[in-house]
Amino acid sequence: MNLRSLLKNALIRVLAVSLTVAVAAAVLGYLHERESAEDGSIRMLRIEARRVVPPSVLELPSPAREQALAKAIEGMVGGIFSVAEVYSADGGKIAEAVQPGFDDIEEALKKLPHGAPPPGGGYDSAMVLGQQVLRVFTPLATSRGTVIGYLEGVRVLDEVELANIRQSAIVSALQAAASVLVCALVLAPLLTNLAVKNFRRAQSLLEAHISVLEALGRAIAKRDSDTGAHNYRVAWVAARLGEEAGLEPAQMRSLIAGAFLHDVGKIGIPDAILLKPGKLDAEEFAVMQQHVALGGQIAGEAGFLVNAREVIEGHHEKWDGSGYPKKLAGAAIPLAARIFCIADVYDALRARRPYKEPFSRDKALDIMREGRGNHFDPALLDLFEQLVDEIETRAILATEGETTALMREMAHRHFFSDADVD
Repeated sequence: MNLRSLLKNALIRVLAVSLTVAVAAAVLGYLHERESAEDGSIRMLRIEARRVVPPSVLELPSPAREQALAKAIEGMVGGIFSVAEVYSADGGKIAEAVQPGFDDIEEALKKLPHGAPPPGGGYDSAMVLGQQVLRVFTPLATSRGTVIGYLEGVRVLDEVELANIRQSAIVSALQAAASVLVCALVLAPLLTNLAVKNFRRAQSLLEAHISVLEALGRAIAKRDSDTGAHNYRVAWVAARLGEEAGLEPAQMRSLIAGAFLHDVGKIGIPDAILLKPGKLDAEEFAVMQQHVALGGQIAGEAGFLVNAREVIEGHHEKWDGSGYPKKLAGAAIPLAARIFCIADVYDALRARRPYKEPFSRDKALDIMREGRGNHFDPALLDLFEQLVDEIETRAILATEGETTALMREMAHRHFFSDADVD
């Protein structure tokens, strides 16, 4: 999780979101401008329709009114209208006028629905014979408000008019998109600065978490008459085996945390049992076994340690189900616990303890092989054997300072890896 990767991902996301919003704004701007252009044309057509057919004409007695309407709409076509038709209130056609050359349009219009418009009038847009037409429906009302019919004016939009509408819509779309992108450019430095601050806070918090893991690990080791080197060694060996086993980043962090805290439950074990130099009797061993449950409880009560529970609660389970506390067997044992078990036992065999001298590399391996298929996961043990030379050189034979530095590098690599950036 380095800063460069974080900023790269943040900027990519900002750019992706900005482009998406810009495209959406452009589409909405385009549609809005086209609708506005159509609305402008509609208002103009309605004004023209009302001008040509004033209320005084509508108040004439029939049939003089019908004759006046027929004459009026003849004057409408040839200008902004190509076809004009007058219908009675019940939908019967009273009169029509067609601009020369648009008879085919008028014939095709008969296939479209006709009906009385809303009180305030209405309009629609349709493609007729490959041409876009606007139909404006205007109620014909007397000065007293009596509706005696409606006028339907049809305007065929030519290519020049359509091109102007499209151009205006495109300009509006580009302006909307540009506004979004400019806003994104202005906000990008602010968002970058915020991301850097948040990254540094998260990094400091994570550093603190790692320090807590180390401190707890050292405290537990000292409680068990160890210098703490065991914790660093076994954590590194487990992590190295975890890498070879192909654990995901989150699994690696859980494994490392669990390795540091695998014996945290020993805090609750009485000194008389924990520090007893000889072999424990059955009753004492039963008390010692309680450190697993105590450790799981401690980790569960500390939010950022909860992921360590798989190792804490499972590192004394055995492949054949003869371990404790749950007597899990095979793949039912969490993978992190199976990995750590191998690392823990090997380090215990190779280390000097109050009750024994360290076993040699070969002797330790022979003992490990005897546990293949009953104590240890066979596949993981085979993988471990491939790493033994590296483990011996870099961890087992290293000084405490070297082991500490080695494990800290491992922890930082997995807790601060690029894979953490989602």
